[in-house]
Amino acid sequence: GEHNNARLRAFLDQLGFEYEFLSATQCYRSGRFDAALLEVLRHYDEIRDVILPTLGEERRRSYSPFLPVSPKSGVVLQVPLLARDAEAGTVTFEDEAGERHTVPVTGGSVKCQWKVDWAMRWHALDVDYEMSGKDLMESVKLSSMVQRILGGRPPESLTYELFLDQKGEKISKSKGNGLTIEEWLAYANPESLSWYMYQSPRRAKRLYFDVIPRAVDDYYAALSRFFEEAPEQRLENPVFHVHGGSPPQPDVPVTFSVLLNIVSGAHVTEKERLWGFVRRYRPDATPENHPELDRLIGYAIRYYQDFVAPSQSYRAPDDREAAGMARLVERLRALEAEADPETIQYEFYEAGKDVGFTNLRQWFQALYECLLGHSQGPRMGSFAAVYGVAATIELIEGAVARGREGAV
Repeated sequence: GEHNNARLRAFLDQLGFEYEFLSATQCYRSGRFDAALLEVLRHYDEIRDVILPTLGEERRRSYSPFLPVSPKSGVVLQVPLLARDAEAGTVTFEDEAGERHTVPVTGGSVKCQWKVDWAMRWHALDVDYEMSGKDLMESVKLSSMVQRILGGRPPESLTYELFLDQKGEKISKSKGNGLTIEEWLAYANPESLSWYMYQSPRRAKRLYFDVIPRAVDDYYAALSRFFEEAPEQRLENPVFHVHGGSPPQPDVPVTFSVLLNIVSGAHVTEKERLWGFVRRYRPDATPENHPELDRLIGYAIRYYQDFVAPSQSYRAPDDREAAGMARLVERLRALEAEADPETIQYEFYEAGKDVGFTNLRQWFQALYECLLGHSQGPRMGSFAAVYGVAATIELIEGAVARGREGAV
């Protein structure tokens, strides 16, 4: 328990949360829960009547809202109560050795069973808002009923959906198919994680490493939109809440996806070399005046080394794809030196059409697989603008050459 508490606090500290930490064990022992525990004892039968219908037959026979703590071993015992005295505030039970004890329900001598414990904490701490996962919906209902029995008002609640892995299966600690907070923060900024968590909390979301780049870019896109939105729209934009009502001006002229694909295309693993590509697109950009971009460059290199490089697999283009790439090289060579990303993107579209691609998604997938080693990739106009048109032409010609070598 102390280990888990320490992990929780380290996470909260890392992200700058302001909080008051309370240990349940200390609250039991210090007397902070005493008044609420006495209320549970006074309403013992009413609480059992709410809980018992949810239990199996065997469990019903021994169920008590209280779990006494053995005065000898300190072990929390799941044993039936032999007697209780609401006036004296005590319960009586037999320990593991069959010895009879009468102890107060106060001062840490007992703990409450889970659903009763939740309601008792709400009551003792005057909790007015509680979030919980979909798997606890029935617990919320039962604990709310217990809170009303104790004379309190249940907190306002938000039930959030569970997370799924890349196969759409529920994330499970036993399977190890999850993604930890620490892992996310090793490859992306904390704000992107906050943004991801704000999205559609009542819908199941897939949570695995491949969602990180998209979440980073979506966060910055939402940040850019914020300053163009009407006041009422800003309240609906998650970045308002991620930044406590004062989002910063965006500082990232290149998307995370483009950075990743430049690293992939050029196999760059040094920050300064990647900055060299960025400066082709934005000559005024430096780590000093774009610290956020500098941070993203570090994340992109780390993400590439751990996830992209091990799974890169290039293929040679087929005849039609090679013809399209040759046509694309012609179109790119004819561009003016200062062509913007949209102009470059247009040439990518037209080259695919020139060789009969009616489904341009297939054309771009071929480019990704032949040039970048993956079936998905960035907007190619933006990629070429940052990577450099001349370097992009070299990349394309290399892929076409591989196709010719394969044919021979």
